[in-house]
Amino acid sequence: MNCNEIINKLRTTRNAEKDELVYLLDNITDDGREVLRRNAQEVAQEHFGNKIFIRGLIEISSFCKNDCLYCGIRRSNKNAVRYRLSREDILACCDKGYALGFCTFVLQGGEDSRFTDEMLCELIGEIKRRCPGCAITLSLGERSFDSLQKLYDAGADRYLLRHETAGKTHYEKLHPSEMSFDNRIGTLYKLKEIGYQTGAGFMVGSPYQTTENLADDLLFIKKLQPQMCGIGPFVPHKDTDFRDLEHGGLNLTLTLLSIIRLMNPDILLPATTALGTIDFRGRELGILHGANVVMPNLSPSDHRKDYALYDNKICTGEEAAECLNCLKGRMRSIGYEIVNSRGDYRQLNNKEK
Repeated sequence: MNCNEIINKLRTTRNAEKDELVYLLDNITDDGREVLRRNAQEVAQEHFGNKIFIRGLIEISSFCKNDCLYCGIRRSNKNAVRYRLSREDILACCDKGYALGFCTFVLQGGEDSRFTDEMLCELIGEIKRRCPGCAITLSLGERSFDSLQKLYDAGADRYLLRHETAGKTHYEKLHPSEMSFDNRIGTLYKLKEIGYQTGAGFMVGSPYQTTENLADDLLFIKKLQPQMCGIGPFVPHKDTDFRDLEHGGLNLTLTLLSIIRLMNPDILLPATTALGTIDFRGRELGILHGANVVMPNLSPSDHRKDYALYDNKICTGEEAAECLNCLKGRMRSIGYEIVNSRGDYRQLNNKEK
């Protein structure tokens, strides 16, 4: 089976075998990538038209108990600038975002024990009170089942937890021994069981990654059936052992976005900040390859540079309104429109408005 036949199979059956995915990733040409891109863009437009959902990202803490080998805010990085946003800071970010038309807020941070269940539950309730109709996404790492249930009951709608890699051996090369691959994967299934709109995701071009690893990631996403999937290129950080490695490839990331769209037509698929970091037009290219979400940063501008998971992160100095207007212009330049809605899973499926 050649690349075009595999692409056609992905389009018509929404599936492929592992060996087919490996062959496609290893052998696709520039012409094949364009065929794949067109198919992915067509599927995205069939389900969402030219609408792009926005999420207001609020990076609430750069403290983290974990020591992931690739991450700039890892516990052992003594050069990292640590901060925590106060309750008032977070609410001010939401107020500003809501006034700008944001209907989804993503509270993201390291695994910081100072953000207790009690504190987060009260915060979620207050955001819901002040921003009627909004959705709240949490991205705060692995938490206990009891904790996740409490946060859901308090009003959290979505939870994003990247699995980073679907291969246990690969996972263990990127994380310290106290972190468990089985717990990471199990937490994702717990999130779905509780009722969250659940997001997984992985790094592209991470250290030790093979094509077989990427095929396993694609098949895991198909099996898990998350409502969201965040993928982006690995970008090294100067204070990790991987500082001298190359970042993940643009073309490979775009190819994987397109495959994910064909295998999961309804999925909410961001064009990530990391993609925009490795290429000036990365987010636009992500949309043209099947993505349908962008995530402007609503964090206070004086802390954005401190939430440094990787080097050279974009948009660290822009105000929220400036960042949003920039993204609106970028999306219009490629024929797309940012919409002010919650952007729930299947909200615009089959172009329902």
